Amino acid sequence: MDPIQRVSSREVYRNNWMTVREDAVRRPDGSEGIYAVVDKPTCAVVIPFDGARFHLVEQFRYPLGLRRWEFPMGTAPGRADVPPPELAARELREETGLIAGSMADLGSTDVAAGMSSQRGRVFLATDLTQGEPQREIEEQDMRTAWFERDEFEKMITSGDITDAQTLAAYTLLLLRERVSG
Repeated sequence: MDPIQRVSSREVYRNNWMTVREDAVRRPDGSEGIYAVVDKPTCAVVIPFDGARFHLVEQFRYPLGLRRWEFPMGTAPGRADVPPPELAARELREETGLIAGSMADLGSTDVAAGMSSQRGRVFLATDLTQGEPQREIEEQDMRTAWFERDEFEKMITSGDITDAQTLAAYTLLLLRERVSG
């Protein structure tokens, strides 16, 4: 049995990318409360790696009011439930134009477990071939670049890379390298 029980739920907002709901809950001690939950489908985070360099995207993140460097990532429009490997290949191609000859599943992430049901799958993309990006309208300001691993890590320590999914994905890569290495 879940320690917190949902008593009722109502949809507060919906668009093509997410739903916001408010759940009335009962805690184990019997007290009542509410949770606001952002429901989004699984996202894919892709680490494009050529053996020495990472391919990153930079875009304006409206909620932060800042441009941020991060790994390519995203969800399917219309809140569609797309198999994560297919979603990862699509996001990589759309945002960077890259096509991966190999796509290894590195593991799962919880995007923002305190407020969202969204989960993520992280993939390492290698054996890369360059094509043309096929960006969505929301991504028209996106830039891409290759970064050597030491430069990428300096960007993390300097605060130029702060995206939680990118940081979690890199941790999964480091752990995989340590185990296989």
